[in-house]
Amino acid sequence: MDEDRKFSRKAVLKAALAAGVAAPVALVGGPALARTNFAGGQKVEPTPYCHDGDEPTIDQTEGPYFKPNSPERSVLVDANTPGQRLTVSGYVFGLSCQPIGRALLDFWQADVNGAYDNVGYTFRGHQYTNDLGEFKLTTIVPGLYPGRTRHIHVKVQAPGESILTTQLYFPGEPRNNTDTIFDSRLLMTVRDAPNNAKEAAFDFVLNVQQTPTGGPSTGPTSPTGQPGGTSWTAGTSYPAGTRVTFNGVSYVCLQGHTAQPGWEPPNAPALWQKG
Repeated sequence: MDEDRKFSRKAVLKAALAAGVAAPVALVGGPALARTNFAGGQKVEPTPYCHDGDEPTIDQTEGPYFKPNSPERSVLVDANTPGQRLTVSGYVFGLSCQPIGRALLDFWQADVNGAYDNVGYTFRGHQYTNDLGEFKLTTIVPGLYPGRTRHIHVKVQAPGESILTTQLYFPGEPRNNTDTIFDSRLLMTVRDAPNNAKEAAFDFVLNVQQTPTGGPSTGPTSPTGQPGGTSWTAGTSYPAGTRVTFNGVSYVCLQGHTAQPGWEPPNAPALWQKG
């Protein structure tokens, strides 16, 4: 296994962003985040960068509140639904970074007061990814209830494959440190949106074998006219696609960021790719 395969570039970046610390080299276990540009507020390309060999998204307990036969819908709220609006979007990939179309995602969560609807189907619904493997859920930020941190439940299934049951978490939640089920590998990337709403992103990698066919791009390219070959320097703001050299080796910036000590290209595979 080469050095690039030892780290999930998206995982390290996501963990660092979620924790709010400049320590990507110490955070090497986390979820795949193929659309890394989301965190920087940049537009996501239709075929986002993805790294073959990313570890599959981990499974978690279903919990006591799952109900089968949820309605097919991607919007779980209406104009009168109380709670802070939240949009969760992302992609579903297989092991070769090919998007999985028509993958099933079944979401369920607590309401603003931390209660589940166990009679009807409030805050429950399933949907399917499009041909690019994309999904989008419109809901609210779930409320808290005793013993748990804030979370959203989901089942994900590629056509004809086994079901992944897991949970998604919010960065910066005080209860993340005390919830015995919480796992940082399932942290979403979350940012503020207009009208006091939130936007979140998470990409699922399913344990589905694929044959690479040249689908999603194998790496980012430099923007037209982007200068290349400059030496990496701490304190410099690097847009995605910037090319630098460090100790004689060339690297391409994967995610726009301001360089800090400890984030040198060899130590931050979430931010830099050799090439």
